[in-house]
Amino acid sequence: MYRAEFVVTENGKKPFQGFVESLSEDEQSEIFASIDKLCELLSQRVRLPEKFSKYMGDGIFELKVSHLNRTSRSFYFYIKDKTIVFTHGFIKKKQRTPSNEIKKAINLREIYLKINEVI
Repeated sequence: MYRAEFVVTENGKKPFQGFVESLSEDEQSEIFASIDKLCELLSQRVRLPEKFSKYMGDGIFELKVSHLNRTSRSFYFYIKDKTIVFTHGFIKKKQRTPSNEIKKAINLREIYLKINEVI
């Protein structure tokens, strides 16, 4: 069974938690339901549709969640033992995912791997 974890930086910041807390309660629920669905689908070895999860390059993926009038993007990567680690998220404002958001996910992954000695 897959499970989700979240990046915590050296100074204790929790980027994903900060993102989620900026959303409405309904949007928060939708994101966590989508994370549960992601874990379930991966555990069942179901191929993920691109409208749900998309590979962004360099081992980073984004989980897309449509809300009433906007879409959120949550970035994640995989580590051993069927663990999915979420880095951060943002509200999509344009069709294309900004490259600085992908770079941020890569940097947060490096911090996570260093702190947790997963390298």
